[in-house]
Amino acid sequence: MRYNSTRDSGVSVSSAQAITQGISKDGGLFVPESIPSLSEEELLSLVDKTYVERAAAVLSKFLTDFSAEEVRECASLAYTAGRFRSPAVAPLHPLADGVDILELWHGPTCAFKDMALQILPHLMRVSAGKTAGGKTIIILVATSGDTGKAALEGFRDAADTRILVFYPEDGVSPMQKLQMTTQEGDNVAVCAIRGNFDDAQTGVKAIFTDPAVAARLEENGMLFSSANSINWGRLVPQIVYYVSAYCDLLKRGAVSMGDPINVAVPTGNFGNILAAYYAREMGLPVARLICASNENRVLTDFIETGVYDRNRPFHTTASPSMDILISSNLERLLYDLSGRDDGEIRRLMDGLKNEGRYRVSAPMYDKLRRLFAAGSCDDRRTARTIREVFERHGYLLDTHTAVAVSVYGDYRQETGDATPTVIASTANPYKFSGAVLAALGGPSDAGEFEKVDLLHKATGCAVPEPLASLRGKTPRFTEVCNRADMERMVYRLLHIGAE
Repeated sequence: MRYNSTRDSGVSVSSAQAITQGISKDGGLFVPESIPSLSEEELLSLVDKTYVERAAAVLSKFLTDFSAEEVRECASLAYTAGRFRSPAVAPLHPLADGVDILELWHGPTCAFKDMALQILPHLMRVSAGKTAGGKTIIILVATSGDTGKAALEGFRDAADTRILVFYPEDGVSPMQKLQMTTQEGDNVAVCAIRGNFDDAQTGVKAIFTDPAVAARLEENGMLFSSANSINWGRLVPQIVYYVSAYCDLLKRGAVSMGDPINVAVPTGNFGNILAAYYAREMGLPVARLICASNENRVLTDFIETGVYDRNRPFHTTASPSMDILISSNLERLLYDLSGRDDGEIRRLMDGLKNEGRYRVSAPMYDKLRRLFAAGSCDDRRTARTIREVFERHGYLLDTHTAVAVSVYGDYRQETGDATPTVIASTANPYKFSGAVLAALGGPSDAGEFEKVDLLHKATGCAVPEPLASLRGKTPRFTEVCNRADMERMVYRLLHIGAE
């Protein structure tokens, strides 16, 4: 299996090189030259397997320059009982007739990013051993909240690795900020930026693709890579949990082999739902992919019109991990929909860079509409959904999962489509305790951990230990910079200076 760049199909690298490098030098994203298949027989063979075994089976199809032993070791080290609080790792919770919540937040940082970022350091270690020539890997991350903490935790004290995380100063929840700024480890650093996530993400991508920065790192025996989902090593593990969910539905008898399911995903950067798309392309029986946005509905508008336009107001919402107007992973889908036409992708991305918008061709739009449905949900409806689901089912949603539940409800009402549906749940509700508590009628003027206590008292839902242990911790990282100063901050944090 080789990997091409979305902006230059002539680029061809191994999976190890794609993971180590993170992003192509031309600014494109690495994609597999073809999508491997997963037969019904193979799916059936995974039904009674553990999550580790399912992960090894799926990953081995994409990481063909890894040995079977290397893939299995990476999966075993990542998805252990000591790191995930559920033996199933990513369990399904039946919510209503034909609707299951896929809980992706039982890892050490209580968010779905753990599903990939617990295994990425191990994939990176093996990849670097094959390709990096002894250089120190510098993991550079932009985060809207959850990726930052999950990456910091995953790469903490990893050998020959350092990690730098940038986050929007006022664009994450108090709990997310506390998780990042109190992070332990000798190889980690965190800095806030004045701006939103798109500013952080654009700054990181500019640093990644700057030859002068790469040369400076080379002089110091360093090499950039990424833990954002622009890195194929971050995205490919996310395919696993959709395959695993279908296996669990089969095991429970909720579906029979070959029966279709729908998948609804709350998303801003498009990586989580893109993983479901790749699972579908492998042969998983997925009928519709339902893309759920918050008030920053750039993806909803794109799916409905074929026009991607980031020239719009940016909204800070109760679901901050989705407060995004530039959805980086969409480029991978566009590459597929265009028939792997790198020239067309360059045209679209140039339009986004220069004009802030682009329109896909009619054939691409037709394919998009056949695959995807979309909807959006504002904070008021998010709060109402949290309250109604708790009152009706005794199940507590976070503010992101509530967006997906609301959008799915709209979709089902509008279409009458009662296909069994899996809704991706991306975070534990205590990561957003203030907004969840307010949705249930609690006070908004309490301190962060007072809100946690009040939410626990109101619902009886257990507070995850990784969040409870943050109480009273003093932040280690308090620096803030402007987007224009991010490159200088990288040099400073790496202690290599700048000319």
